[in-house]
Amino acid sequence: MGGGSESDGGIPAAAPREPILSPEPNESLGEGLKRDRLMAALALMIGIGLVFGIPFALREGSPFFLPLTAALVIAIALVPLLEWLERHRMPAPLAAFLCVLMFLSVANIALASIVVPAWQWMQRLPESIPKIQHNLEPLIRFYSRLERFVDKTLHNFASTPARQPETIAVAPPRSLFDLFTTSAPSALIEMFFAILVIYFFLSGWTRLRRNAITRRSSFGGAMATARVIQDVVDDTSAYLGTITLINVTLGLIVAGALWAIGMPTPLMWGGIVALLNYIPYIGPVMAALLLGLGGLMSFADLWWALLPAVMMIGAHLIEANVVTPLIVGHRLTISPIMILVSLSFWGWVWGTPGALLAVPLLIIIQTVLNAAGKPDIAGFLFEHGTLIADPAEPRGPRRESRDQSG
Repeated sequence: MGGGSESDGGIPAAAPREPILSPEPNESLGEGLKRDRLMAALALMIGIGLVFGIPFALREGSPFFLPLTAALVIAIALVPLLEWLERHRMPAPLAAFLCVLMFLSVANIALASIVVPAWQWMQRLPESIPKIQHNLEPLIRFYSRLERFVDKTLHNFASTPARQPETIAVAPPRSLFDLFTTSAPSALIEMFFAILVIYFFLSGWTRLRRNAITRRSSFGGAMATARVIQDVVDDTSAYLGTITLINVTLGLIVAGALWAIGMPTPLMWGGIVALLNYIPYIGPVMAALLLGLGGLMSFADLWWALLPAVMMIGAHLIEANVVTPLIVGHRLTISPIMILVSLSFWGWVWGTPGALLAVPLLIIIQTVLNAAGKPDIAGFLFEHGTLIADPAEPRGPRRESRDQSG
């Protein structure tokens, strides 16, 4: 007969253990919230800094970034031709050299057919001003009558007559040499740099693609990389090839129509129409204005002088609303808002060359984002734990108390 522990079952009582101190839940949760909000604030500040800093960096560094970007876009468009030559047992360096040579030949022929006649038109511009004024005389008379009517109406309601706008005479440029003297050396250097980038990109394309695929750590990653590379090449080359075919056809049709009405140098005008049609929305308007100016310099009658611009607008409307949607289809359909944003952005950054590159760059960026995943800014801020509601917010407890009372 022993003690109380033995009478209860023979099991001795356990010694009391010291309580283990644990951090307060509210304290750890508060530190987590502070850390999440700090990381969110840093990410937002870095993102905002990049968004506002990259455009200015691209604009200030245009002598480097513009030829580099243009060369990469052209090289990507030439990849199908390179692969076709390599499939016919041609070495990569020789195939790249032939691609560059073919591109330069076509570009030089196109530019020569535009630049040489355009130089002659610019030299004719000063002596054609009286003919332009004579053609615009009916419109000038109508405008002067309308201006006198407006001035008289304002004089009846105001104590002082309307102030006439001051006109400032601007001397036309004497030659293209005066315009390109300062920029020609740097332009030649940038063009040579772009040609080298195109050649070395094409000559090392097969090795570059193989390394990008084989260096992935998983089979799924390698397949995704291969798919993205192929989609970028296919979409960019398909768009540029299709649009080039459409623009050349449009230029030839406009040139034939201009030749039929007796417009001088119709091939030059067709080349200008084809080149400016690469710029969505704005390019056709610029081409119509130039054709209107050329018509005023060539024909004596106003309505006959405006006929080239009217013909170009009609051909463009048919191309933009019937031919291009029928040929391009839905595979390369891009949102008009995105095209306008890309056009305004790259046009502001790099001017006319940026506007020409706006749609191909948009296609490349859109293809990569569709494969990698588009950034979800709203989800980053409000759904994924970076901005968590304050636990001291009274709405939560009140809602729970209402639920319990109900």
